Amino acid sequence: MPPTGRDLLQARVKELIDSNRVMVFSKSFCPYCDRVKDLFSSLGAEYHSLELDECDDGSDIQEALQELTGQKTVPNVFVNKTHVGGCDKTLQAHKDGSLAKLLDDNSVTYDYDLIVIGGGSGGLACSKEAASFGKKVMVLDFVVPTPQGTSWGLGGTCVNVGCIPKKLMHQAAILGQSLKDSRKFGWEYEEQVKHNWETMREAIQNYIGSLNWGYRVALRDKQVRYENAYGEFVESHKIKATNKKGKESFFTAEKFVVATGERPRYLNIPGDKEYCITSDDLFSLPYCPGKTLVVGASYVALECAGFLAGIGLDATVMVRSIFLRGFDQEMANRAGAYMETHGVKFIKQFVPIKVELLEEGTPGRIKVTAKSTQGDQIIEDEYNTVLIAVGRDACTRNIGLEKIGVKINERNGKIPVSDEEQTSVPHVYAIGDILDGKLELTPVAIQAGRLLARRLYRGSKVKCDYINVPTTVFTPLEYGCCGYAEEKAIEIYGEENLEVYHTLFWPLEWTVPSRDNNTCFAKIICNKQDNDRVIGFHVLGPNAGEITQGFGAAMKCGLTKEKLDETIGIHPTCAEIFTTMDTSKSSGGDISQKGC
Repeated sequence: MPPTGRDLLQARVKELIDSNRVMVFSKSFCPYCDRVKDLFSSLGAEYHSLELDECDDGSDIQEALQELTGQKTVPNVFVNKTHVGGCDKTLQAHKDGSLAKLLDDNSVTYDYDLIVIGGGSGGLACSKEAASFGKKVMVLDFVVPTPQGTSWGLGGTCVNVGCIPKKLMHQAAILGQSLKDSRKFGWEYEEQVKHNWETMREAIQNYIGSLNWGYRVALRDKQVRYENAYGEFVESHKIKATNKKGKESFFTAEKFVVATGERPRYLNIPGDKEYCITSDDLFSLPYCPGKTLVVGASYVALECAGFLAGIGLDATVMVRSIFLRGFDQEMANRAGAYMETHGVKFIKQFVPIKVELLEEGTPGRIKVTAKSTQGDQIIEDEYNTVLIAVGRDACTRNIGLEKIGVKINERNGKIPVSDEEQTSVPHVYAIGDILDGKLELTPVAIQAGRLLARRLYRGSKVKCDYINVPTTVFTPLEYGCCGYAEEKAIEIYGEENLEVYHTLFWPLEWTVPSRDNNTCFAKIICNKQDNDRVIGFHVLGPNAGEITQGFGAAMKCGLTKEKLDETIGIHPTCAEIFTTMDTSKSSGGDISQKGC
């Protein structure tokens, strides 16, 4: 078949790009085109320009360029066959040094400007942001199946086996409590109410599937190449990508971002990987887990135990030492106490030493043998499901970091980085949960990824703030916080320099059902040496995440106790308690509440 007019036009454009070291598609009257030409002249770089307004087929060439680059405007600049972009991107490339590298005929060329290893929230955010600056970007993502065979799609832990399904199952539990409360509000119903695990699971997994597809479309729209393959460094600038069929491909890049995330840690005892599950398995479990033992006291453990009990299952938590390590312990203990009075059983100061299968099934029967951490006492019990939630390990030990000299913390596998997320190897960066000493939160990874791309390719100087980060633990009584835990604030500032204000409160919605008075709790930690600036914000109650988000923004703006006192609260809400809080811990005053 003879070539069409479009084919000939595209061939002509390609020939112009290939045969000219610097090719500028321009228009004679365009001031932005003149700026680009002046730049190349000042650099002593010879360029060839084609003035589209002076060509009979200029508009057709412009359409061909749009098909090739996604850019319709002029100037449209190519250097050594690489698309640079328009005026702004060419000037930015000059500013960040990448233009000089392109102009250097002796410089090393790579397949990609940036390869991101890991397709979670942080990696996706970084890759799309870099691509928006005209960079050639690839994302490698591969989920190693769990011992139970569970795997998932693009998007990382949060979307597939973390924040999203966790919050939706937490909502299922809240709806169960609302059904109970509704009778006091006049709702009458005769039919038996029960929960169907399979219905909930299918609906949640369908939603997650739509998110997986959306991420792939977003990468395609940004012209980011996505490979479902396991990435492993083989040389300083070269990576091996192995797909699920075992086929190996090799790619090079000028820079790399490691965003491989973490996976649940096992107990290293007989039967743990054979018969136990983790949060990686729970949310897509095809059958109701039944009577469940949750091992651990992390936020994952307490959240999972909370919603399992909330939908009517028998849930027990085995705790080695303390609740929510790293969080404010007063808040953690109050959250645990609420769970204990709302159907969750606790076995404290015990650890499993053996797990045995008694009976196959969906679910089956499992025997757990545990030993006291305080002595030689041994206990045994039977469960349908054992969920391990004792922490997570960074996915850094099998991706070839040692081959290129990237240092990791050998104790936990995490990567020490500079305040600009740079590793010990200058062209390799890391973001997300694998950073040593940083917060393990999805929004933090997203923010860090975007800011990193802007620093690398747009000349930005803005760095990620890892201190004033609001977050929420979705236990049955939600716990929201921002800033320092009380213990950490005392360690940093000294107890004598702090004033802690606190109070119990009773949500209006709970008064008619007449339940749980004086269980919700709020406190702020103020630095007396800095105008009573709020350095720690903590709330335990319904919708804690919604409350904390707004106060987190206020803390970024330098919130003080005086400003809180001057703020008029919205009545009747839970959040208004922070505008009327006047009892300090040091005063020893009564903080119990009698009504709204």
